[in-house]
Parts: sequence; C-alpha cells; structure tokens
Amino acid sequence: MMKLRTFLPLALAGFVSCSAPAPAKFDLEEATVADLRKRMESGQDTSRTIVDKYLARIEAIDKNGPALHSVIEINPDAKSIADGLDAERKAGKVRGPLHGIPVLIKDNIGTADKMTTTAGSQALEGSIAPQDAFIVSQLRVAGAVILGKTNLSEWANIRSNHSTSGWSGRGGQVKNPYALDRNACGSSSGSGAAGAANLAAVTIGTETDGSIVCPSSINGLVGIKPTIGLVSRTGIIPISHTQDTAGPMTRTVADAAVLLGAIAGVDPADAVTKDSVAKGSRDYSSSLDVNGLKGARIGVVRKGVTGYSPVVDRLFEAAIGDLKRLGAEIVDPADIPTINDLGASELTVLLYELKADLNKYLAGLGAKAPVHTLEEVIAFNKAHAAKEMPFFGQELFEQAQAKGPLTDKVYLDALARGTRLSRKEGIDAVMDKLKLDALVAPTTGPAWLTDHVNGDSFGGSSSALAAIAGYPDITVPAGNALGLPVGLSFFGRAWSEPLLIKLAYAYEQGTKHRKPPTLQPSVQP
Repeated sequence: MMKLRTFLPLALAGFVSCSAPAPAKFDLEEATVADLRKRMESGQDTSRTIVDKYLARIEAIDKNGPALHSVIEINPDAKSIADGLDAERKAGKVRGPLHGIPVLIKDNIGTADKMTTTAGSQALEGSIAPQDAFIVSQLRVAGAVILGKTNLSEWANIRSNHSTSGWSGRGGQVKNPYALDRNACGSSSGSGAAGAANLAAVTIGTETDGSIVCPSSINGLVGIKPTIGLVSRTGIIPISHTQDTAGPMTRTVADAAVLLGAIAGVDPADAVTKDSVAKGSRDYSSSLDVNGLKGARIGVVRKGVTGYSPVVDRLFEAAIGDLKRLGAEIVDPADIPTINDLGASELTVLLYELKADLNKYLAGLGAKAPVHTLEEVIAFNKAHAAKEMPFFGQELFEQAQAKGPLTDKVYLDALARGTRLSRKEGIDAVMDKLKLDALVAPTTGPAWLTDHVNGDSFGGSSSALAAIAGYPDITVPAGNALGLPVGLSFFGRAWSEPLLIKLAYAYEQGTKHRKPPTLQPSVQP
C-alpha cells in the first residue's frame, strides 16, 4: 500500500520543554461554524475580530511557544477580506453559513493572491498561482476568509519512501498538538495539527491515499475524503488524476458537512466533476441525523486493517459495540478479499500519473515559475540538496521521471487491475453480497514518535481501498490511547457521502470522543 506521509531534525523542530508555560485560554476553543455564526449575528464578534483572534492564536502556539509549524503562510489580506464581509453583513447580505468564517487551506491549493503555492518545496518559492483553484473560488463565493496556507509533507509525500510525515523544505516539521514529539501524519499534517489546535474554524486537506483521513484520525478530527468527481482538482498541485481529491478536515461532522457543500460543484476544467450534477449535493447538512445509525447495516472489515496495534483493536471493538448500541445491524466480518493485492498496481499508477500530471501543472504556471517540469524539480533538489534533501532523497521522483506516457500498457494494465480489485471485486462485491449500507474499519494507529533518522513508524491503515476505488471515506474520533486520538472510518460506494455523513454524525453524537489537545511535550501516563 502506498504510504503518503513526510519530515526535520529535532533541533529545527524546536520541541518545547516540560517547563514551557501553557498558552492562555483561547476564547474560540472548539468553536464550531454555527457558534461563530451566532457570535457574528449577535454582535458579540465580527469576522474581523474572529480573524484577529485566530491570528493571535497562530502567533502564540504555532510560531512561538510549542511552535507547531502547522501554518506555512498567513494571508496578508485576511483582515481586509474580513472587513469587507462584515460590511456586507451590516448591509444585510449574508452569502451563506461560511460568511466571515476563517479557513486554512493546504499549501498545494492555488490562490491567485499575495500567497505562494509551493507544496512546501523551495523549488516553487515565490510562485504565485495564475488563478484560484476552483475550490478556492467556491470558498470565496461562499464568504469564507482564506486565513492562510498549512504546512504539509513536501510534494504531498510522493518524493521518497523514506520520508517522515509532516516535513517540508519551506515549513519545517509539523508537530502533533496532542504530544509534541509525535507525528501529525501526512501529507495534510499541517491542516490536521492546525485544526486540532484551534488555529482556524475549519481546514482543508488533500488526499491521494490516506492524506486526509490519517492526519484527521491522528489529530482527533473529522476528515472527509470525497468520491473522485465531487470536488474539483483544478489549481491543486497534483499527484494522480485518478486518486487526488481535496476535502474537509474539521472538529465536527456538522462543520465537515457545511464545508463539503461549499467546495463541491461542477468545474468545466475538471471533466470528472460532471457526474456530480446528478450524483452530488450542495446540502450535506440535511444528512445530520442523531438517529442515523438505527437500522443501518454496517459491515466490519478486519482482514488487512486490524492486528497491527492492540490499542487500535481494543478501541475498534468498543466502536463496534457503540454502533450496535446506537441501533446499527452489524455484519462481522465483512472482509475485502482483494485488500492485500492492491499495493503494486497503485504505486505504478501513481508514478506514471505523477510525471504526466505534475508536468502539465508546472507548464501552466508560466515563465515566471522557478521550475516547469518534474525533471527540473529533480535537478533543483540535487543542486540544493543541503536544504531540500538533508534527511531523505527523491527516489520516487526519479522513478516517476523514468516512466513513459499514459498510453503505456504497463500503466493501463495497472490502472485496470487496481480499479477492478478495489471496486467490482472489492468494495462493491462485499457490499452487494452482504447487502450493506457501509463498511467500517480503524482509520490508522495512534501517532508515532517523529524520527528523522529512521523515518515513519507507520503501523497500518484502511485508506487504500477507498482511495484506489475513488470512493468516499469519512473518519471520526473513536477514542484515544494515553491521550493520542484514534479514528473510525466509514466508507462505501461512490457518491454515498450523504449516507456516510448520516452514519458518522450519529456515531459522533452518540460517543463524543473528540477532546482538544493539551500541547504536552510527550505522552503523559
């Protein structure tokens, strides 16, 4: 299974000592979109005062104090944008539930403003996107304030198999706010840590395989990896056009539903989104039902996704018990027979598509961009190895560069095989046979110690099935191990987001496992 994660040395990471003072109590801690909306409607706050509070929070614990390194860049126009949205509200114009709400987005999502879009790489330092990514345009129309960009595993962690999640040449090492010496997972590590630490109302990540659901799980968040085609990829630095997507990373299912509705939509420049006209939705909030698990037929996946961690297995069994208690009909096991046969095909597909898709993206940046091809990125990294490759190399980039065109039989066969094994002979086969509404599995293990010598100590994951199939996957907090969060994933058929959101919301409301981080230097027994 492809591991999409990333890494920096402890000296640069700036781990806080046990004697570091705790940050001041934050006025907006755990505030939801609905909470912030009520504050603005009542006059208790404005969008500008909310933006100011989040910026102060970022300064206090992301740039200083525990120094999470989760935010790579602040939008210099955030305050003026908030002022404009406050003026609209005062004039009686409210664009929707996200009006005036601050959002942090991952630094591979293009913004045609004063911020750069670099995927964390110094090879794109100073590069300004020629136009907003489609989802950024959607957010602006919805009235959201783009507060800044989040750090990430550089190039969404497709550069090396030996990386440590959460490191980028531009941003350094993201730290897990639940235990600062532990990893935040990747590649949307910055969005995960920032969301968990209340540095914005909501955040957005991207995923090719695991990079929304893993950092969401490890940082105690709700993460939605949508069906491929629900959310446009235009303007997002790519890895794979068959698996890439953006999605919400939030502290509640309700906030994730609002955010997903805002960014979903048909984009003429991304042909795969045409199916969302008939199959997608813009109102996922209507799926929020506290009784949503009653009568639902849920399959329990065990093969290939359990057994790597006694702690995870114990929490998973407890989650299954909670699902029963909340009214679900449990089918156990509901194993996917093809689950262990997906890895080789996936890596082949990703390497071929990385070369084709990244070359196309870089070529579209124009003459002012520092690099224009994958080959030039590889050369840049070699020329600046002390800054870009001090801890791990770029062997995956080099393997991708050696691949041929997307007409190669090797690529086409791998793509067909992965699609067949994950869909027709995988998720669809088991759900049809057992007449299931959804599948559940542990998302991944608790956060591992960040280790810049040996790299990630990644245990296991259930993300590959939905990622390769292009199907939706939602992770929800399911408890913790010595204060480290662990998530439960709900996944199923294409375009089943409304049903999965209903199930995830009922589980969330029936268990209330989300706890804010305490910024401890390490796990406290």
